Amino acid sequence: MGVVNLARVDERLIHGQVMMTLSQRNGVNSIFVVDDVVAKDKFMKSLYKSAGGRTGQKTIVMTTDKCKYYWDEFDFKEYSCILITKTVDVIYELVKHGIPMKELNIGGIAQKDAEKDIKVTKAVYLNKEDAMKLKELNEDYGVENIYFQTTPSDTKVSLKEVLAKFK
Repeated sequence: MGVVNLARVDERLIHGQVMMTLSQRNGVNSIFVVDDVVAKDKFMKSLYKSAGGRTGQKTIVMTTDKCKYYWDEFDFKEYSCILITKTVDVIYELVKHGIPMKELNIGGIAQKDAEKDIKVTKAVYLNKEDAMKLKELNEDYGVENIYFQTTPSDTKVSLKEVLAKFK
């Protein structure tokens, strides 16, 4: 049975030194990129597979539905993966579907709506809806460690600190 070693939300998906560092975690043997647009674009899919391959890890690019299927049918085989999505919505959907994750890193989300999105770290903007989804994942779905950290050398900001900004 496979395991999600680390889940990450980052609009850039796989990029530079961040993935190199994260992929060197104990037990990681793969990177799962879960994004419907990228998975359906042959060129983008090959680009991300190539970028992930530079980390030395097997990189699998798939749609949200394919990720659910791969869990339901194969329990992610023997993969100990870093699972990356562009949005909180996709992580939320995967966890609610039953894919277990203990650690979730929020690395980079750009501002979409100046009236609703709050800058919670130097590289993350969240709206209240996404903040409440993260709270629910933590409290009701066993995602024990949710934190905000753009690069591994940045200071971690806890979910509790971020939620305080939405009161």
